[in-house]
Amino acid sequence: MNIQTLSFRFLKSLEGERYLSEETLRAYGGDLRQFCQFLLDEAKVKDVDDVDRAHIRSFLSSLYKYGYERRSIARKLSALKSFFKHMKRKGYIRTNPALNIRSPRAEKRLPSILSQNEARLLMEAPKGSDILALRNRAMLELLYGAGLRASELCSLNVADCDMYAEVMKVRGKGRKERLLPIGRKAGVALEAYLKRRGELMKGVDSDALFLNKLGTRLTTRSLQRIVRKFILTVSARSGTNPHVLRHTFATHMLERGADLKAIQDLLGHASLSTTQIYSHVTIDRLKEVYKRAHPRAEKNVRRKS
Repeated sequence: MNIQTLSFRFLKSLEGERYLSEETLRAYGGDLRQFCQFLLDEAKVKDVDDVDRAHIRSFLSSLYKYGYERRSIARKLSALKSFFKHMKRKGYIRTNPALNIRSPRAEKRLPSILSQNEARLLMEAPKGSDILALRNRAMLELLYGAGLRASELCSLNVADCDMYAEVMKVRGKGRKERLLPIGRKAGVALEAYLKRRGELMKGVDSDALFLNKLGTRLTTRSLQRIVRKFILTVSARSGTNPHVLRHTFATHMLERGADLKAIQDLLGHASLSTTQIYSHVTIDRLKEVYKRAHPRAEKNVRRKS
């Protein structure tokens, strides 16, 4: 059966999976279209049952050739693995050609973060008292104050926030739920927004916590645009994705004495090794301070003759 048709059906079947973010679905779609085009151009393959391991390996090699980062290649292979696993389960193929193909190790890049002063300025960036300013202030406070992923923030419902107990229920990756504290300043901002949230509802009865101008759930793409706009007002050197605030949350927690295990639980990381990258960030920052401040740390010090 035609692989392009089946890939389209596969993507449609994923739309109802709550554990997949909009970005993941978009990326999977692009990755599968790219693979299908490669099969057509390079191997003249149209039928899913004609795809073998050599085709997949050749596709991955072409990605290396064109300069794709290992992280991107790993994601594309993940999309193919999910697709062919689904095809095998549905009986469209006899064997899974992507099975046991090893994913390239992703480079460990240190995350971009804001300084504590930049984070403070960012929280103050939404000016005014209109409903959008209140919403944006509450969103920024939760992203930085709880280290939420963009998809986690956008999937929050009003019922997920217990303002009396100062906790919220968050749905993370793999449909895993976790309870997170709502900090004092985040709580104040959220209360102010909730009191006037009805101004955005436009007659639409929505469970979503954060609404757009049409009264429907705010999308992650809209959130990215909003966060980018405000980050650019306080910093030109860091990234502008909402994930910068998640990195900043973890780094600032570690700098102020929180242990890695607690940060792992707050971030919802399945493995502590994922969280350990933040210890490298703080070590690098300590090295910078040391090199600037300690007289014996100066490089290329010339002795007086």
